[in-house]
Amino acid sequence: MKEKIKTEEEAHINPLLAMPVVKDSELKKYLVEYTGTKFEKEEVTVNMVAELLALEFPEFVYAFAEENFLRGYQLGLDDAEKLHTDTTSALDGTAE
Repeated sequence: MKEKIKTEEEAHINPLLAMPVVKDSELKKYLVEYTGTKFEKEEVTVNMVAELLALEFPEFVYAFAEENFLRGYQLGLDDAEKLHTDTTSALDGTAE
């Protein structure tokens, strides 16, 4: 079986952003209707809502993105520390 290799552009595409939004709560219903009106589209995707929020409520999107970045950065630091500890233990023969 031939392995499909992703291009860099494909690696940065999130299929969740292209999904249509299901209006299963009052907030989603409002956001979908508002976004659909603004974009003049009947089917609204997650990406469309995100773009509209970034345009009309940038402080929310910024705060959300900042929190996500900080959590990811901390996770990376924790992983690096664990890797360093595991490598050091393996080299000197000690176990945690």
